[in-house]
Amino acid sequence: MPTPESFTRALSDPTRLRILMLLLQEEELCVCHLTNILEMVQPKVSRHLAVLRENDMLLDRRDGLWIHYRLHPNLPIWCYKTLVSLSEGCTNTEPYINDQKRLTEVLACKQAKLLKSAKKGGSASRQKVAACCG
Repeated sequence: MPTPESFTRALSDPTRLRILMLLLQEEELCVCHLTNILEMVQPKVSRHLAVLRENDMLLDRRDGLWIHYRLHPNLPIWCYKTLVSLSEGCTNTEPYINDQKRLTEVLACKQAKLLKSAKKGGSASRQKVAACCG
């Protein structure tokens, strides 16, 4: 689990802080969604996700071609409370305002693609593609 030093070091980077703020709002996000929301290239986002994962702040889950990230369920309560407090300070500032807008757009698009695929009688695998990066 993260130490106070490793936790604050991980938080010191603006990109990592933005990722954590997004994952506080949405239980799990795919790398493709994070690159879209953050408007950054995939290697850069993946590098920051790796730092957070290596510090036991995130867990990843592979689903076919996609890797999904979420806050580590065993994150110490003091870490979680710190993130929640930080989110209160970030809520009404940039770039977090635009991140929230793009998160809402990504989730709406994901839902629309799922519904469209389901209406067309798409298979479960096709619906997975529609749900992520499709």
